[in-house]
Amino acid sequence: MPVTECRSEETPDEALVLACQHDASGPRGRAAFSALMGRYYRRVYLWCYRYVHDHEQALDLAQEVMINVHRGLPRFEQRARFSSWVFAIAHNRCVSAGRAARLPRDEDVDLESLVDPGAGPEEELEAREQERAFLELVKRQLEPIEQQALWLRCVERMGVEDITRVLGIEMASGARGVLQNARRKLRAAIERREQDDESRRSP
Repeated sequence: MPVTECRSEETPDEALVLACQHDASGPRGRAAFSALMGRYYRRVYLWCYRYVHDHEQALDLAQEVMINVHRGLPRFEQRARFSSWVFAIAHNRCVSAGRAARLPRDEDVDLESLVDPGAGPEEELEAREQERAFLELVKRQLEPIEQQALWLRCVERMGVEDITRVLGIEMASGARGVLQNARRKLRAAIERREQDDESRRSP
């Protein structure tokens, strides 16, 4: 079905990519790429922000990534998922920017809130405090590559093999080993924190 004849949010990435490739300068191709931009630009921006921790630079990097995506679309053969290809481009661009990867602490760009929208003020405050504490724990305990792998797995729902390719992990166990190490570190850190809390509560 032509892209212009269906709702873009219901069109699979693969169909939009084919429309871009087959009608690059025509209305269907432009509409398809616009749909892909709407689907991925914000996600790419958040990924870039975790590297540079600067709003303006993240916007610039995200724009450069999407320009590179557009330029590379004619050569994209769909051997990997489109999302994996996009984040591989984003990862490489951020690495070349020469900044260390970090998780965001700015609430304005932290869109993965754990707060229940139906919660009351007290519950919302408690949830935000728990979220901030968890993000700080992740930042302190995990290496940048572990933070990135955890983000792609838990937020982007990316498969382990795709994460291995996106992050260029060369160890034999790939992203699976990185994620296992990350979860092991977080479990140990949470257990230590709970033990410390229990000790402080004890008379």
